[in-house]
Amino acid sequence: MDVQKWYLRTSKLALALAIIRSKPADKSSREYTEHLAVLLSEEESKWRSKVEILEAEVMQLRQKLLVSRLCSGSFKSGYVSSQLEAQEPKSSESTLTSMEDSGCDLSNEQRTESSDLSRHFVESCTPTHFPPLPLVKRPCAILQNPLSSHMQFLQYLLELKNLTESGNLKRDLTHFEKDSSTVSDSVFQLLDGLITFYRNPKLPFSRFWTEAVGTLASLISDYNLSSHILKKCSKKLEEFEKTLLHAILGNNHINQFQVQHYVSQSLVTLGNCSLLRKSIISLLLSEVNGFADDLRAINQEQASYDVSRYENIFYLFWVLEQLLQKETEEGNTSSIGHDDQEIKKFLQKHDETIFQLSDAFPLFTFYLWRVGILLSSAQIETLKK
Repeated sequence: MDVQKWYLRTSKLALALAIIRSKPADKSSREYTEHLAVLLSEEESKWRSKVEILEAEVMQLRQKLLVSRLCSGSFKSGYVSSQLEAQEPKSSESTLTSMEDSGCDLSNEQRTESSDLSRHFVESCTPTHFPPLPLVKRPCAILQNPLSSHMQFLQYLLELKNLTESGNLKRDLTHFEKDSSTVSDSVFQLLDGLITFYRNPKLPFSRFWTEAVGTLASLISDYNLSSHILKKCSKKLEEFEKTLLHAILGNNHINQFQVQHYVSQSLVTLGNCSLLRKSIISLLLSEVNGFADDLRAINQEQASYDVSRYENIFYLFWVLEQLLQKETEEGNTSSIGHDDQEIKKFLQKHDETIFQLSDAFPLFTFYLWRVGILLSSAQIETLKK
């Protein structure tokens, strides 16, 4: 360790002497050092951009190689080949959800580019013939549109899953164990993009984001694929769930309703996956329990409260109701986990909270009562089983 410190100090001294000896006469040592630092930072930024472009191209190649291997290994009949050629992944990053006040439309160039990418992706992965794997030729397009290739790949993988006989895909992913990391890497990068967007979602709301959440939920719902994804992406999924939650609670804009609707719907879509539903319900109940505690303190002290937060909490109630009803419909009430601390806390303080807050916050206690009914019903169904 002492040797390392000595070499570090010596290197710093040598660098300082070199800067002093080579500096122009019209600049001080500090000015020249700052100038060199700026130049080095610019060069580093350029190299970082080049690395990102190359990494994106490598990921595209890995995706297409995996799908090609899956196709050649699983699809032998001409019927399935024709079905694959007929399939076109739903790449809709540029497609906007129709909204009354958006006033936005797609240009022909955007539509053509998206369509061409989807068609080339399908053609490059058909088992009957393998043309050269297409890459995005313009480097800037990769940086501006980094998630489209991940969406195309994951959606196409789901199409393969639907068209493959039961068990075939599982064998292929086991056989190409190293290549299956491509799936989890693509999901990880897609989650990164989703987290970045949902930290500050804005209108007009592209349909791409809602489709991306749906694709994510479908992948994790699949038993064979989820085992590969959750190994790497479990922490990132938790971060995404919290990001959606904070996007709802932290929205204090005047015209917030459309954004709240889409973000809440994304949370419901993610919760439709049975593997994620329990953690999402627990996360939502944690916020509801905390807010109920705050309202009790406010009611006792007759203090003011955050109106935006009060309005936003009802979106959480709506999401909770949707997920609890989904759980009841699927008959999986035992998976909710009544041993969960947040569920226990909610049910234990349910009646007391309603009694204390019903006069001051009648709408809040009404929704609290509705969620309590759903949780109690689920608990009764669990005891019957």
